[in-house]
This record gives sequence, C-alpha cells and structure tokens, in this order.
Amino acid sequence: MASLLEKVQTLIAANLHALVDEALKKNSLAVIDQYIRQVEDNLEDLEDAAATIGGEVKTLRRKYDEFAAKSAELDRNIDLMLRERKEELAVAAQSKLNSTARLAETYKAQYERQQGEYQKLLDAKLKLEAKLTTVKQEREEMQALLDLARSKELTAKTMQSLDALMGAGDQDVARMAESIRARLDKASARAEMQATRLDEQMDELLERHTLETQLAERKKRLGLS
Repeated sequence: MASLLEKVQTLIAANLHALVDEALKKNSLAVIDQYIRQVEDNLEDLEDAAATIGGEVKTLRRKYDEFAAKSAELDRNIDLMLRERKEELAVAAQSKLNSTARLAETYKAQYERQQGEYQKLLDAKLKLEAKLTTVKQEREEMQALLDLARSKELTAKTMQSLDALMGAGDQDVARMAESIRARLDKASARAEMQATRLDEQMDELLERHTLETQLAERKKRLGLS
C-alpha cells in the first residue's frame, strides 16, 4: 500500500502547466490522455485498497469491542467473587481478565493503526479525484484551443489558395475566389457579432443580479417582506 500511496502522491504533485505546455508543443493531447489513464487506474487501485482496509478496520473494531466487553464483565465478576470470598475463582478470573485485556489492547492498537491508513487512502482518493477533475477540464480547454488553431490554419491555407487563384489571370476564377473569400469574411464577422451579443447579455444579466441584490438588502433593512 505504501508504494500505491507513493504513486498517487506523484500523480497529485504532477505539474499540470508542464503537461499542458508539452501538449501544446507537440500539438497533441496524448500526454494529457496518458496522465488521465494513469490517474483513473490508480483511483481504481485506491478504491480497492480503501475497501480492503476499511473492512479490516470494521473487523478489528468489532473484535476490540467484543474483548473490551468481556474484560468489563470479568472485572465485575471478580468483584463479586471477592465479596463472596471465592478467592480461587477470583484468581482464575483475574488471570483470564489479564489475557483478555491484553487482547483487547492489541485489537485496539491494530484498529487505530489501520484506521490511520484507511484515512490516508481516503484523503489521497479525494485529492486524486480533484486532480482528475481539473486535468479533464484542462483537456477540454486544450481540445478547444487545438481545434481553433487547426481551423485558423485551414482558413489561412484557404485564403492563400484564393490569393493564388485571384492572381492566376483568369477573370472567372478570380471572381469565384473573391466570392468565396467574401463569404469567409462574412462568416467571420457574424461570429464576432454573436460573441459581442453574448458578452452584452452576460453584462446585462450580471448588472441585473447586482441591482436585485442591492434591492433585497434595502428591503431587509427596511423590514419589508
């Protein structure tokens, strides 16, 4: 389990910025996908180990409770035997109490140790799940960036090809190229307009939320429902 936690700590400590930089440099998400696979594999191992250790914790706690209860019962019985002057029985019971109490303490120590290991596994699992969520979000953003870059590269190549056609000398070809280029420019302008409208809607929504919050605070101060 120690080696598993070491691997998990290594994954948790991984520098996501370095992963993203490497992915951008290679123009590929393979390095991030590999990291995600490693995290998911180790999460499965963590869950299995946590379930195993958690089961041991429950067993040890149950054993401790059983022997602690037996110790308490023996302790009460010894007092009763002494009151009734049954010395020999008290001696035998005291011996049994000593061994039972030792077993109870052994189970308690094991339970507390395993409980600590179990908690380490749970903490590592939470941290690794958080890291996985973050890196998956980074991957989505990276995918969008790469798609945008490829789109822009394709557009640039198309424009270059159109420029070449427009300079070819054939008037019909040049007019066709100009028409295609105009459509590309129009599509680009439409996308910019949509982005602008989205920004305006977001600003309006945020401003309205601010106003509603201010009015709610004022009503509360005035005692208005």
